[in-house]
Formats: sequence, structure tokens, C-alpha cells
Amino acid sequence: MSNDKQTGQSAGQNPLKELVDQGVSLWLDDLSRDRINSGNLQELINTQYISGVTTNPTIFAGALSSGDAYNAQVAELAARGAQLEDVVTTLTTDDVRNAADVFRPVWEATGGVDGRVSIEVDPRLAHDTDKTVAQAKELAKIVDRPNVLIKIPATKEGLPAITAVLAEGISVNVTLIFSLERYGEVIDAFMEGIKRAKESGHNIAELVSVASFFVSRVDTEVDKRLDELGTPEAKALRGQAAIANARLAFQLYEERFGAPEWQELAAAGAKPQRPLWASTGVKDKAYDDTRYVTELVTAGTVNTAPEKTIQAVADHGVITGDTIRGNYGQASSVFSSLEAVGIDLNDVFDVLEREGVEKFDKSWAELLATVGNELSKAAKGSQDGTSGDGSHDADTDQGTAPAKDAQQ
Repeated sequence: MSNDKQTGQSAGQNPLKELVDQGVSLWLDDLSRDRINSGNLQELINTQYISGVTTNPTIFAGALSSGDAYNAQVAELAARGAQLEDVVTTLTTDDVRNAADVFRPVWEATGGVDGRVSIEVDPRLAHDTDKTVAQAKELAKIVDRPNVLIKIPATKEGLPAITAVLAEGISVNVTLIFSLERYGEVIDAFMEGIKRAKESGHNIAELVSVASFFVSRVDTEVDKRLDELGTPEAKALRGQAAIANARLAFQLYEERFGAPEWQELAAAGAKPQRPLWASTGVKDKAYDDTRYVTELVTAGTVNTAPEKTIQAVADHGVITGDTIRGNYGQASSVFSSLEAVGIDLNDVFDVLEREGVEKFDKSWAELLATVGNELSKAAKGSQDGTSGDGSHDADTDQGTAPAKDAQQ
């Protein structure tokens, strides 16, 4: 089914199709039970070329605080005396399992490359390797679908967890990557995990991983520092850091996955860990709202975007072919210029990782609070003989838009 009518593009000029034709997988950075039950998720697959989904705690909190799709299940769990965190696990894994079923045909059609649905480990475990591994295994077992990806943050403690989880034959979405240095460590962790999985007898051809490189947050932090410097040279560099960083990341990807170490694993059937561009919703209104999609186009990558960004690309995005390969020199020049005016990029990336973990923690607290509130209403409803869903007017401002910022 064509979405030319929706995008206003003439036949053969649908930007989303052009994007996919360039070899980019487009994933949706959002999920809710309403999307699944209403058929909206299937419609996005059919008409917007969506081939996967990423989630995060704030997305789930927003979904739970708007509408009544979860009320009956929350009431049932409350009546059974379920504990808060068990309820959160049940609600979120049910959604991910159902979404995975919706994407199952995509997963099958792409040989397991796409059709993937991601669910995140408890962000409070970001600095605890063993507990991250344990929960990743638990989530994979509960969801029990071959096309699920378990999200693990690329903290120092997360790196060995990535290796250990892959070694168990579980596919992983590595999140919270900002720096090239850390990305290199993520690739190391991935390759070691694939080696161990192979040694343990797992079918490594079925293992899939993506490395989620955060984009817009880099511009937000660097632009703030450039504005503080205030010089003409500094201001001229606004809005260049994030795209340059992502392009240099892809250069590193090409180097590492073209090396003999990887070629040996590839010959055994292993799939490369694709770079995934996350946090691709534009936060500065001065910038083109499609830039983190149209400027990061190359085959073998994933772009996970909020629906608003996907709609913007469909409406007025201009796909000009590969915008990554061939731009490595320019990207390196941007980094040199940033350092020349006094931007400490290592500090930028350290701050962004620390803030990223803090945002994860805050998002999880919001999710627990939202579910706790729903449980309280359900319990009150059972006591006074009502359904407990008569006054569901929670603030939805913490929903889909902040959700993308909190994770992607």
C-alpha cells in the first residue's frame, strides 16, 4: 500500500521509500497498547516502511498515563496482590511480546535482520554487570520471542554484560553510546560475545545486535558550550558536532567490520552489529526537523525515530543518496575545529553518558510512579465497587515526546 496520499509526494518520490531503498532500516521510537490493539502499528508497517520498534520507560509511562488500554489488566493484577515491579514487568513485556508478533512477518522476510522490538533492562542496574545480565536473561525468557532485542547501556559495567548476554544466544541493542572510544569498546564486547556464543554451540547466524549511537543530544550539549564561548568561530560550528560524530562512528564501523577478526566470524555466519542512529528527533527549532535522518543515510544502518520525525521526513524530507560515506574528512575537520575553539569533546561525551544514565533512572521512577498510581486507583475502585477507571485524566505531557528524549 502506498502512502503517497499521506505524504503529498508524487509517485516514485516517497522519501521514506527512498530512505529504505538506500538500505536504511526505519524503526519507530514509540510503543503503546493502543498502537497495537488499534492496528496503528500494523498500518505504520504497511504504509510508512517501519521495520522495527524501540521502547523505553518513559514511553511506557506515557502510554500508561493516557487512555484506558491497561486498566483492566492493572485491576486484575491488583486484585491478585501483584507487587509494583512485577506489574511493571508484566505490562511492558506483554506489550513487547505482542509487538514482536506484529513484526514477526517482517522478521521472517528479512532473515531476522529487521522486525525487531527492543525492551530495556532496569536502568538502575546500569553500573551492575551481574544484575544486568540476570535481568536481560529474565526479560528474554518472559517475552519469549525470537525477534526481541534486550537493551543494555554502554556503561563501563554494561560492556561485559553485553558480551555475557550475547554469549547466551540473546540478541542485544546496545544503547547510550556517545563517543568513538566507547563505540570501539562496544564493538570489542560484541565480537567477544559472538565468539563465546559460537564456542557454546549457539547458532550465531540468528544473533542480531545494533549499536545505538545517540545523535541530537550531542548537538544540544556542544551547541550550549559554543554559545557560552560566544565567538564568531564558535557560533559558526553550531549544529555540526552530532552528524560529524555519527559519520566518524560509521567510519570506525567500516574499519572494524572489514578487519580479519570479523571476517572469520562472518564466514561462520555472524551478522555485523549495525550502527543505529538514536535520538534523531530535532530539539533545536532552528534546525531542519529531518536533518538527523537525511544527513545520516547509508546502507546497513538503522534509524529509530519518533513518529513526528518520520512524518516530517515523509512530508518534506529530501533523500539525496548516501550522506555518510565520503564525508569522513569533513567530519574530522569539524572535530578539529571544535577542539580548536576550546570544546573538550571527551568531557562532552562523559557528561552525556552520565546524564543519560540519570535520565534512565528518572524515567524508571516515573514509570513506577505511574503504575503505582494506577494500582492505587484500581484498588480504590475495587473497594468502592467501581471499575477504578472513571477519572483517568493523567497528564500526557510526559508521554511520547519526552519519551524519545529520555532514551533515544
